[in-house]
Amino acid sequence: MTSRVVRVGVSLEPELLRQLDDWVHQRNSPSRSDAIRALIRKELSDRTLSDPNSDALGVVALLYRHDTPNVLRRLTAAEHRWGEHVRSTTHVHLEGDACAEVVLLLGRRREIEEAAQDLRGVKGVLDGGWLVTAPAVAGGRTGHHHPHGGRR
Repeated sequence: MTSRVVRVGVSLEPELLRQLDDWVHQRNSPSRSDAIRALIRKELSDRTLSDPNSDALGVVALLYRHDTPNVLRRLTAAEHRWGEHVRSTTHVHLEGDACAEVVLLLGRRREIEEAAQDLRGVKGVLDGGWLVTAPAVAGGRTGHHHPHGGRR
């Protein structure tokens, strides 16, 4: 990414401008320009990720009770199934015997979503969600390669 900035003009209806200004304030953007850049990056990321084979980074968050029989063993087994995609896991103890696990995954978008569904479906996991983004929007790549040409 370059630090060079090019100015452009945008015409908006008053109501749309009011909504933009509200959104700029809510997301704590330093300016309208910053917020509009974020909207453009989001659209470009979504377009890139429309290809199931696109390079992707995923974050999966899982909630469970650590006293549930075998949940840790099952979760570890699921993470090992996706081992070539798992780059980091973080385990956090919450109050009331609850735990959170955050898993960072790299790979193709479809693989990230399959892994997220698999992890979320582990018996004993009570809730979970994921975010998938395209590193290309920030000028990066995951560096995840598939020389074997197959899935997983």
